Amino acid sequence: MKKMMRWLGAILVMISGLAAVVPAQAANTDTSNNIGFSVAAQTPRNQIDKQATFFDLKMTAGQTQTLQTRIYNTTNRDIRVAMGIHTAYTNSGGAIEYVTPAKKYDASLQYRVDQLTKIKGPTTVTVPANGSKLVSAQTTMPTKDFNGALLGGWYFKRVDQKVTGEVKGATNISSEYSYVVGIKYSLGTAATPVLKLSDVAAGMVNYHRSIVVTLRNTAAVMIPRVTMKTTVTAKDSGKTVVKATKQGVMLAPNTTFNYPLLLNKQKLQAGTYHLHLVAHNSAHKWTFDRDFKISAATAKTYNQDTVDDNGISIWWLIGLGALGMLIVVLLILWLVLFLKKRRQSQD
Repeated sequence: MKKMMRWLGAILVMISGLAAVVPAQAANTDTSNNIGFSVAAQTPRNQIDKQATFFDLKMTAGQTQTLQTRIYNTTNRDIRVAMGIHTAYTNSGGAIEYVTPAKKYDASLQYRVDQLTKIKGPTTVTVPANGSKLVSAQTTMPTKDFNGALLGGWYFKRVDQKVTGEVKGATNISSEYSYVVGIKYSLGTAATPVLKLSDVAAGMVNYHRSIVVTLRNTAAVMIPRVTMKTTVTAKDSGKTVVKATKQGVMLAPNTTFNYPLLLNKQKLQAGTYHLHLVAHNSAHKWTFDRDFKISAATAKTYNQDTVDDNGISIWWLIGLGALGMLIVVLLILWLVLFLKKRRQSQD
């Protein structure tokens, strides 16, 4: 029963992670989409990149400005759209996350976009059928001198109903779609990237045992398109425990990146290990080396709680979950038809 609950947890994690999000670049007025709405940033005069579809703004200390985005309703009835302002960070997949707020932000982050920028008026609005609505947010920059970039996003999600169908450029799994319009404030002079190795330890990611490498970008600048080559070896024997290469990592300004090295069916063993990691992009390169220990108690805990040893692919688990949902739907349909037939026979 305990393992079954872990399998179920893994299924839910996978499904929840597959909700489709249409990026800011796709936020246009195309009426052919199946979402029922689209958004377009109304870029102001202090827009740095005039071709960008997100807010890329040159700001000064203490500056106050109103941002505007137009929501387009492409359906024949009124719709409801919820909004939120979020601060960007790098998620465990190595992508910049604009949708889900972080549980904890890096200690180097001085100013959060969600605290500097507030939506004016209600955070959920009604957009008329085949019409549009202009929504606003007000931002106020820090009064102290600041050099670098602040990154976040203006999030839009339709909440009056779930959506069916497909949208070009997005994956429809949960039948829920959202838009994010990026927000980037540039103040003072550009900062120089600073990448630090914070920690390396055994861990669990989505019920998979891993060695988790914690990296920190402590500068107010994005580090784009980073390639990471990582090797973990046993300290006593020099035997390679795990080796991985990850490309295209996007490090948000002042972010923590928890990078999981999945061990798959390999069990964690107590002992001392050595991490060697090289991270680079076209402009910068960092090399990290560190010894770390895994205790017997830690190894036992993560070896027991994993789904890696059950011999069942996670995609089989997702398939079983989908099959279970289909069976429930069929049972409901059968019950409705049965009751309808019963009423007819009584009449």
